[in-house]
Amino acid sequence: MEFQNGKSIFLQIADTITDKVVSGEFPAGEKIPSVRELASEMGVNPNTIMRTYSELQAMDIIENQRGIGYFVNKDAQKIILESKKQEFFSKVLPDFLRHAAMLGITAGELKKHIETLK
Repeated sequence: MEFQNGKSIFLQIADTITDKVVSGEFPAGEKIPSVRELASEMGVNPNTIMRTYSELQAMDIIENQRGIGYFVNKDAQKIILESKKQEFFSKVLPDFLRHAAMLGITAGELKKHIETLK
């Protein structure tokens, strides 16, 4: 995995895991890779993965079954989608609309282009 500047590595890994949950690659109730397995796969320190898993636990995306490993929470997909929608509406959409206004793009033009993407 290639990491980007400007965002903590553990958060980038958390984004990768949440994307896998939403896509179904990590289904609800299923075990996810151990800390050591994922650290090796990602080429990072196991402490980074522990921080990632702690963050995902705090968000109720994963749960730790002591002695067995980490599992995807049954409501993880719903939690992730709601969180990403809130982020879209609070950060992405306002920035998008500001850029559109700066370029003089009208609502009608936006609607026309959105319909061509369907």
